[in-house]
Amino acid sequence: MSVRVRRVYDPAEPEDGVRVLVDRLWPRGLAKDAARVDRWPKAVTPSAELRRWYHAGEGSYEEFTDRYEAELAADEAAEALDGVRELVREGEVTLLTASKTPDRSHAAVLARLLES
Repeated sequence: MSVRVRRVYDPAEPEDGVRVLVDRLWPRGLAKDAARVDRWPKAVTPSAELRRWYHAGEGSYEEFTDRYEAELAADEAAEALDGVRELVREGEVTLLTASKTPDRSHAAVLARLLES
């Protein structure tokens, strides 16, 4: 079992397994049927405040990671994260994000947490 991170705009692949959108907002310009999203657990996405803070360039990726992990420890987020962990235990999971730099996004943080 593994966790992959891909851009939601990339075409679906057979090895994607369960496709989980991990962005709070629906990706711009993407039709819902074209995205082939299986799950959309909004509770595991960064808060609007954290997202704005990070995209404004006010802090480092490492600080963003710490703040995001703290958000994920809250009850609703932790429960939703457990649901995604269950999907990972069952098979392949692909975390989808609209981020132009998925390896420096919240999706990469999630993937690391899910694989540990």
